[in-house]
Amino acid sequence: MSEQPNEQTPPTQITKLLIDNPEKFQFHAAYLVYEEAFDKARDNQAKTELNQNILELSEDKIDSETFYMNISRFRKLDVPRQERFSMQTQRKKDWRKKEQRQDRIKRHKK
Repeated sequence: MSEQPNEQTPPTQITKLLIDNPEKFQFHAAYLVYEEAFDKARDNQAKTELNQNILELSEDKIDSETFYMNISRFRKLDVPRQERFSMQTQRKKDWRKKEQRQDRIKRHKK
């Protein structure tokens, strides 16, 4: 009896589609986004889905808005989180009064 260990065949490598069309600006921009997402994708299922989306876009089966919605989960944008921003303001009259008071204190402190 010759039992062979369970040999797992390596998964087939999904290749990036080379269908860029620089004459069509919207498609070219979408293709650049596709390329970046494809290069960052780790698993074959994600790459297959990205290929399918760019193919459908090139064949005008979907519009660019749908394309971006479909691949948004594969894009990890490093956008800094917006923190709350507060600014203290004061009237010009109050500012002048405060400045004059500080100047008076400085003048007499010497």
